[in-house]
Amino acid sequence: MKLNFKKSGQGDVLIILHGLFGSADNWFSIARELEKHFTLYLVDQRNHGDSPHSDEWNYELMANDIKELMDNEGISKAHLMGHSMGGKTVMKFATLFPEMIDQLIVADIAPRYYPVHHGRILEGLNAIPLDTIQSRKEADDVLAAFIKIPGIRQFLLKSLGRDDAGKFIWKINLSVITEQIEIVGEAITSDKPIEIRTLFMGGANSDYILDSDKEEIATLFPNSSIIFIKDAGHWLHAEQPKAVIETVMAFLG
Repeated sequence: MKLNFKKSGQGDVLIILHGLFGSADNWFSIARELEKHFTLYLVDQRNHGDSPHSDEWNYELMANDIKELMDNEGISKAHLMGHSMGGKTVMKFATLFPEMIDQLIVADIAPRYYPVHHGRILEGLNAIPLDTIQSRKEADDVLAAFIKIPGIRQFLLKSLGRDDAGKFIWKINLSVITEQIEIVGEAITSDKPIEIRTLFMGGANSDYILDSDKEEIATLFPNSSIIFIKDAGHWLHAEQPKAVIETVMAFLG
């Protein structure tokens, strides 16, 4: 699948992948600094942003989408960074195409299985009547009955777009995500360790990377380290962008 992406900057290639319900736009504030040092590719994964929708959706396919992008762009090797679902995509890519990765950054996710925990979000998104709402405010009012935190609603509603006729549409493939949400939590495994130099970058206030994950991370990625960003939760790049930029720059050198 040919993915939508935004390219900027110059230098070594750094490909960045967003998480579930997100898009390349989530990384714009980070990109303004990183593009001074790298050729950045901010990518919309399949079923997200402006990339195509498909009924087929799993980490092997998403990893192969990235390989297709790299092949089409003439990129033989790159740094890869992914957040949450994007972190699992880049880990899967590392199990399939390790020779195409220079260094790897995984943001606030571990390789283990995660149980489904997005039910309330999906209820809220599916409750928004796209055929009848006239404004984003109306969509937000519906979503507020399911999600109390305004910042989370604002993030989710970034995926609300309009078609050529001006009708509201979801840029995410909401029906497929709803039906196949279990795939997001699937574990990333490998028959052999991945020797790529890897940074796991967690939010200190997040529960996505736990002490109990450290052994599994070290086994699968023996050349890895773990750093926690102070005063950051799961969306660490939005909550502490300066610290994330400094950490990425220090790791990639």
